[in-house]
Amino acid sequence: MDELRAVVQFAADCAQELLLDFEAAAPDDSRPRDALDAARLFVDGDTRSNLQRAAAFAAHRAAKGVSGEPAQLAALACGDAAAAAYLHPIARATQLGHILRPAACAARVAELKTGSAGSDEVRRLADRATSPLPEILRRYPSAPSGSSRVAQLMRELDSAIRLRT
Repeated sequence: MDELRAVVQFAADCAQELLLDFEAAAPDDSRPRDALDAARLFVDGDTRSNLQRAAAFAAHRAAKGVSGEPAQLAALACGDAAAAAYLHPIARATQLGHILRPAACAARVAELKTGSAGSDEVRRLADRATSPLPEILRRYPSAPSGSSRVAQLMRELDSAIRLRT
């Protein structure tokens, strides 16, 4: 459970950076914030429960109902942070989304805001992935290749974090 809490902490910290992007686009929609709150409850020692699952699904639905890529990615990242409490122990590459997608969303939003490649942001976010995150990632297959920019950033993050000691 301590390792799982570390995963959720990393995901929630990355998603937190994006929350204002969603709230600026949809100030009356609390679903992404609720998902982050649910994630933080788990990080702070509460048992994982249906609260994290329900909040994750709600935040993902919020992403579908808002316009603008930064707001959509923010809601997805918040939902993923709550969903990270249910990282599956079976080592499949598809599980890496629970660990890396919030950071990849943060890197993509930084790209959109600055108009530059996310290499610096990937390095910054990878530096946040302190122990036990690199060790946990090494138990899983590498992030799969994907055609979306978020998938590409996940792969870059995966490589950068795996190299950390």
